[in-house]
Amino acid sequence: MKLFLAKLHYEKNPNFFKRLLRGVLSLCAFPYGVVTSVRNFLYDKNIIKSYDAGVLTISVGNLTTGGVGKTPFTAELADMFIRQGKRVAILSRGYGGRIPNKEVNVISDGEKIFYTAQEAGDEPFWLATNCKSVIVLTCSSRSKAAEKAVKDFNCDVLIADDAFQHRKLARNVNLLLVDQANRFGNERLLPAGPLREGFDGVKRATAIVVTNKTCNVENALKYCDEVKERFNKPVFLCKMQPDISYNIKNNEILYKGASVLAFCAIGQPNEFFDFVKEKFYLTATMTFPDHHAYDLKDVEMILKTAEESGIRSVITTEKDAVKIKQFVESYKTFVNVYALKLSACADFEDIVNCR
Repeated sequence: MKLFLAKLHYEKNPNFFKRLLRGVLSLCAFPYGVVTSVRNFLYDKNIIKSYDAGVLTISVGNLTTGGVGKTPFTAELADMFIRQGKRVAILSRGYGGRIPNKEVNVISDGEKIFYTAQEAGDEPFWLATNCKSVIVLTCSSRSKAAEKAVKDFNCDVLIADDAFQHRKLARNVNLLLVDQANRFGNERLLPAGPLREGFDGVKRATAIVVTNKTCNVENALKYCDEVKERFNKPVFLCKMQPDISYNIKNNEILYKGASVLAFCAIGQPNEFFDFVKEKFYLTATMTFPDHHAYDLKDVEMILKTAEESGIRSVITTEKDAVKIKQFVESYKTFVNVYALKLSACADFEDIVNCR
């Protein structure tokens, strides 16, 4: 269902049936739009008050559903502050994790990781693994997590991941990320389109960051100009670049040009497959719903598919890799599983200081 809706939201030339379905779903989108507008009005007028943590608080989010590169962007942003000697906490909702998130969970205290990927959720676990010295907390209430980060861990920088619509937490910098390829989809509200709220929400953004996941930087820069003209906001480009691909068992690097089967469970799977094509020979793909909770049967199916095709290398995203590692380690096969590392390249200091 998630994959079908993603196609419905982002497909540029839908057939008659899909256009009809969009029209029907637009009827459902109307009350959703009323609710989000009223909620935003109450926050704008300070009728509902936001919690101020008293330290530099940065929100990283988007207007749409689906992946725009928030996680690697958040990781690079946190690393920048760590290099400056700051005490940093990343606040996440913990979507997809098994542990309850009504109260604050300490996924990492900056030194030790206390939960598995299945328990914490793929994104918080990946952030805890890749962001050294960063505290990672999950909670449905970012304000609760912010309070704990400051009081218990003495943090002076908070980064709220995927929190553009989470207005209960006040922020000094409100970053809105937009994917250059998918943009705003069909520009309709949920469930007819991918918008979590109307375009009036863009007014709250301190800056807009256009994420580019292709080799065509020229088109990305043109789109940056379009976004700046449309919304009259500071606009920055963030280039997502494929880095190394490493074996999740022994960290060996996969050589360029290798034949691979690629699979993932992310919001925009085709963008990941395009990354794979830049470095490897892509022979087959498998797609799972966004934030899919893999089990042993899933991993067996993936590896058996590769075995039967004579493919010796399987590649996935780092966020997927952390969820399947325990299953891969218990399965005997000649197939090697690799994770493709992405790097976010942007002028992070300029982005933060544009406020």
